[in-house]
Amino acid sequence: MNKPYFIIFIFLYSFNLFTQGEYTNHSRSDLDPLLAPFYHGVASGDPAPDRVIIWTRLTPNEPGEKLISWRMATDTNMLNIITSGSTNTNETKDYTVQVDVTGLQANTWYYYEFQYDSRRSLIGRTKTAPVGPINQVRMAVVSCADYQNGFYNAYRNIAQRNDVDVVVHLGDYIYEYGASSSLGREHEPPNETITLDDYRTRYSHYRLDPDLRYLHQQFPFICVWDDHESANNAWVGGAQNHTPGMEGDWFERKINSVKAHEEWLPIRKPDPNDPLRIFRKISYGNLMDLLMLDTRLFGREEQGQGNANTRQLLGDEQFNWLINELQTSQAQWKIIGQQVMMAPLLAFGVVVNNDQWDGYPGERLALLQAILNNNINNVVILTGDIHTAWANDVPFGSYNNSNPNAVTGSAAVEFVTTSITSQSLPLPLPLTLIQSQNRHVRWADFTQKGFYILDINEERVQCDYVFVNTISNTNFNTQFGAHWFVNDNERFLREGNQASMLNGSPQSLAPTLPNELSNIEKHSEGALIGVYPNPFNEKLLVQFNLFERQNIKLRLLDLKGKTHHEKIYEKVAPGLHYLELFPDNINAGQYFILLELNNKTLSRQVIKLN
Repeated sequence: MNKPYFIIFIFLYSFNLFTQGEYTNHSRSDLDPLLAPFYHGVASGDPAPDRVIIWTRLTPNEPGEKLISWRMATDTNMLNIITSGSTNTNETKDYTVQVDVTGLQANTWYYYEFQYDSRRSLIGRTKTAPVGPINQVRMAVVSCADYQNGFYNAYRNIAQRNDVDVVVHLGDYIYEYGASSSLGREHEPPNETITLDDYRTRYSHYRLDPDLRYLHQQFPFICVWDDHESANNAWVGGAQNHTPGMEGDWFERKINSVKAHEEWLPIRKPDPNDPLRIFRKISYGNLMDLLMLDTRLFGREEQGQGNANTRQLLGDEQFNWLINELQTSQAQWKIIGQQVMMAPLLAFGVVVNNDQWDGYPGERLALLQAILNNNINNVVILTGDIHTAWANDVPFGSYNNSNPNAVTGSAAVEFVTTSITSQSLPLPLPLTLIQSQNRHVRWADFTQKGFYILDINEERVQCDYVFVNTISNTNFNTQFGAHWFVNDNERFLREGNQASMLNGSPQSLAPTLPNELSNIEKHSEGALIGVYPNPFNEKLLVQFNLFERQNIKLRLLDLKGKTHHEKIYEKVAPGLHYLELFPDNINAGQYFILLELNNKTLSRQVIKLN
């Protein structure tokens, strides 16, 4: 989706050896000293019956290989330990940690934590997938969370309501644009993300948001990317928001975005040798197969180019995989998690947005034909991307309102979630006029922000649309927008009159602070989050956080201890900061960046290439 953004140009002050950027302080995503050195919290993802991925990120005081231990228990006090282990991380992984914990029991809530030296992380909570017959699965479905456009109230509300098994994120987890926010929520880095370190810095800044951190702490995520994890309106060979002459090689930028995504999100790649493949199946017993697709980087041909009837959105390999999974699934419900709206959207007979499936009508027709010709029932499509909420039948042939379940009526149903915060583009037509030309659109909302709860049982799949009161400030209150459901063996939506409910009692949330605060640096003066890029040619970005106002000294040393630069900054305010450094007149080789605080020195090793 195209959205109006403006670039902020940062003017830098000149010094003998470096050009220094002005300090930028962000009041929202400051580090919590009680979480040191695991400031980004914990996360989990891609649950299976016997395993789940757990994640954290270490912010070390000094460079080098780091040994991280982990353990998993069945209680919030971490007393009944059922498995444990250790793993290594270093700067090649941006000090992120991912462990695929195996040997677990199906359909079970677990608690986990990490440890470095004597310091422990937050305790996370996760849940494995079930096997066999089950009577309910509940998912919170989210998409499009532009940090700069608003507060993550929806994320916090999902955690506080504590009535789902898993969070499904349909993409646009981050946004690639340069810094610009009317709410004082400018993200880092200030420039558009292009390099690997740009994307790493952007993920780091997003993951420091306390509401997103809290949601990751409480539930496993199942994620796919959309376009803004790389660049707006991306396709295999480029993107609308990528200019090769100015922004380098697209394929290099794409791989950079994919690597950062893999590092910063708990996702299990189905083919370790193919980092671009994220389409995969996650099963929840006999009730549901969740088929997660990639409609961006794997097979999509350029929007609006060539013959629309042969233009590919998924590509042959992914399309054939999807059809085979639909045909061979033994689950009652086949849920397809993907990015762009599948139901047609026409204005006076003209396609409104060819970035959606409307721009790829031949592939959509082939998919719907396969669903109907093979008598594949109970197909439900989950969609994000367009920052508005929709409840659609997905028509095949001549759609008939009076009989949408006919062979030439609806083939499947689609629930489109609005954005967490991302700006909605106003539609110039009222809903009634849109519905008069698109009879399969059963309901829509074009302005509200939030998410939906998808409740799946043996009788029906129900979608409860949940809207937050505001994204302009911190307010976790919500209201329901609408309730729509599809019955077992029907292919069209019906409107409901009440929200679905969790069967049974919710599991205890994980505690908001680590168990043993004595192991945490309660009064740590600061943290050096990262130094990017490394290796570097022209510039370095130093990210750091201060927990109290103080003087700091920045130094650059070679391996012999010779100081090549020294600069003192006085009375620097608490909070999250960055400095852009442009080294000059130094030879290629290895150096140390030292950030000297009142009673502590933080360091990273860096390599100058040329």
